[in-house]
Amino acid sequence: MRRTPALRRLFSETDLTPARLVLPLFVREGSKVRNQVKSMPGVSQTSVDEMLRDVARAADHRLGGVILFGIPESKDASGSGAWSEKGAVQNAARAIKHEFPEIAVITDVCLCEYMEHGHCGIVRDGDVDNDATLDVLARVAASHAEAGADIVAPSDMMDGRVAAIRSRLDADGFHSTAILSYAAKHASAFYGPFRDAAESAPAFGDRRSYQMDPANAREALREVEADLAEGADAIMVKPAGPCLDLIWRVRQGTDHPIVAYQVSGEYAMIKAAAALGSIDEKAAVMESLTGIRRAGADIIVTYFAIEAAARLRE
Repeated sequence: MRRTPALRRLFSETDLTPARLVLPLFVREGSKVRNQVKSMPGVSQTSVDEMLRDVARAADHRLGGVILFGIPESKDASGSGAWSEKGAVQNAARAIKHEFPEIAVITDVCLCEYMEHGHCGIVRDGDVDNDATLDVLARVAASHAEAGADIVAPSDMMDGRVAAIRSRLDADGFHSTAILSYAAKHASAFYGPFRDAAESAPAFGDRRSYQMDPANAREALREVEADLAEGADAIMVKPAGPCLDLIWRVRQGTDHPIVAYQVSGEYAMIKAAAALGSIDEKAAVMESLTGIRRAGADIIVTYFAIEAAARLRE
């Protein structure tokens, strides 16, 4: 059963296809902007016009979709740029749906990129105010839906935000806009390069008061259960590689779609090891993605999406 490539394909237990991959994109205002992210070789911040070139590649490789992260030109204490009609994410969503309607557009719903302090919610007396943040997140999600997002993905980890977003979307007539909840998002050491790319490092403290302790699995399962009860259509586990056991446990407990995010630190480690000649990059990418899929993820968000799709087409 292992003797030839044909037999190995025939008896493979885990499928990996381009349609299961989602490409993260960092979008900022302006035109003809393509800023290389130093800690993530091959990843750039782009203006909408440049981003469309990346989306064209994603469409050509038949990826399942893209997920958009916005980088504003200015930040404030209320995160007002996050729901601006002319914000980078809103402009990008409209442009993609016009040029590439076949691509699913997912938008990250969070405030860290837009807050002058870099935290994911409204800060009062030095702490993030969970309840005060909910209406703001709902407003952001509605602005994304208005711009054409197929799926809004709250990544803030505030309690109750899925219910708040669902209520606002329905009230505004966006009944068919789906919610992908970052239900199990750990306070991970693997997010460092992302914070460079999104310019979202906290100005003080850290995010452990609202992101999960990486040591806790039962808590993650409770978070998943709560978000599904509030109306989430799919759930996210993040980071993917260190949480393969958690993906598996979530898979045993729900038939809802599971999305796993192979995060920036995982990407950067593979790139660095490959640059040293320690590993074969292509083989390592495919093995890591197959492992995430084998653990139970239906969809994988990965910076390797286009490279992996090209390898699969080979």
